[in-house]
Amino acid sequence: MGKNLTTRTEDYSKWYNELVVKADLAENSGVRGCMVIKPYGYAIWEKIQAGLDKMFKETGHENAYFPIFIPKSYLSKEASHVEGFAKECAVVTHYRLKNAEDGSGIIVDPDAKLEEELIVRPTSETIIWDTYRRWIQSYRDLPLLINQWANVVRWEMRTRLFLRTTEFLWQEGHTAHATKQEAIDEAELILNIYADFAENHMAVPVIKGTKTESERFAGALETYCIEALMQDGKALQAGTSHFLGQNFAKAFDVKFATKEGNQEYVWATSWGVSTRLMGALIMTHSDDNGLVLPPKLAPIQVVIVPIYKGMEQLEAISDKVLPLVNELRAKGISVKYDDRDTHKPGFKFNEYELKGVPVRIAIGQRDLENNTYEVARRDTLEKETVAAADVIGRIEQLLHDIQENIFNRAHNYREEHITEVDSYEEFKKLLDTKGGFFSAHWDGSSATEEKIKEETKATIRCIPLDGPVEEGKCMVTGKASAQRVLFAKAY
Repeated sequence: MGKNLTTRTEDYSKWYNELVVKADLAENSGVRGCMVIKPYGYAIWEKIQAGLDKMFKETGHENAYFPIFIPKSYLSKEASHVEGFAKECAVVTHYRLKNAEDGSGIIVDPDAKLEEELIVRPTSETIIWDTYRRWIQSYRDLPLLINQWANVVRWEMRTRLFLRTTEFLWQEGHTAHATKQEAIDEAELILNIYADFAENHMAVPVIKGTKTESERFAGALETYCIEALMQDGKALQAGTSHFLGQNFAKAFDVKFATKEGNQEYVWATSWGVSTRLMGALIMTHSDDNGLVLPPKLAPIQVVIVPIYKGMEQLEAISDKVLPLVNELRAKGISVKYDDRDTHKPGFKFNEYELKGVPVRIAIGQRDLENNTYEVARRDTLEKETVAAADVIGRIEQLLHDIQENIFNRAHNYREEHITEVDSYEEFKKLLDTKGGFFSAHWDGSSATEEKIKEETKATIRCIPLDGPVEEGKCMVTGKASAQRVLFAKAY
């Protein structure tokens, strides 16, 4: 099984596209711009889903499900929201097909036109806030902390598997609160959950910040985000959490009776991450040999490959290995014993390296005689011989070390690629030669922001929350600036 992967230095974009397909994560479908997520790719998404879902529920959130169709009139109730999504909406206009009278095939029945067109959800704020009007009457109904796991459709012209597809999977949280501060606290809580998950499960270091006004979610007063850096020096927005103020509550007339008996509009948040996290995972860690997966998200954490001649040797190896498999599983470690006789060991080694399995164990006749295993780690490709008595402890240690090592490797890369710049000329030069994040002063105007974007294709990724407040002068206009912001080219 030859990998034949394009190298990252040769063509990073091509390397990514090939890896997604060859590692059996996803493929393009018969529907333009939509993907088929294959079982191995979906198994990783399920682990992402399970980890986040647990964190949401531990903080009091519950799951629900809302319709995929949204009446067109709902979108028009919040002006900035509809303006932000209008160009991406798929619209259902009819509800029936019929056979053409001339026998040419199936056509849309012109008599089956909907009285009101339905939008295939690009996001669910409008349908959910229409529902919340019925659910919220009193302060006793608050806070309302709801999440849904769903698919959404945003019509895209240029697509790339996981990173940008017309249909994608995600979670979207929508919460309602009695006070402004409670809603802000919620948006920040979720931001911290996303950052925690990215760093401690995905092993992807992220920078927490807020978006500029022009980059905010349509209808939000504040958008919080986590930004990650890929190996090609481009940034990727890995998650967003929005403080929506009372915009949607007013648009859909969602009020509650306070303890004093007054009627007030609730305060809102929304937040989400999507299958784009799969792209972040691939591009942060993987190498020219294939995927490198963090053990916490790997569908298979340990694979065991027997090396044998004849069924008698295979049976002897299996007798040795199966108790080990059971012991590992009892410790919560996912393990696969690949005793297929249709593929040679070399093919299997190649396959699991390509698929990013963190730990590979090989056992042959000599290992049986010596009571040992050959243990290889995917992140560094190092191999060692481990005594059978020590192998479980060594595997546990390796899984911990790999998770830590790939985070540190990504963190070091990011730190090496955060560059302070003070002049626009220096910024433009380094943007093309070095890449990464650029910490620079900006005068706060959308005109300057747009000028930089038009001339360099770089955008303000975030205003860092943890960055030092350092007054200076805008690198473009020379006007006063309250603090540095982070620029980068991005996916």
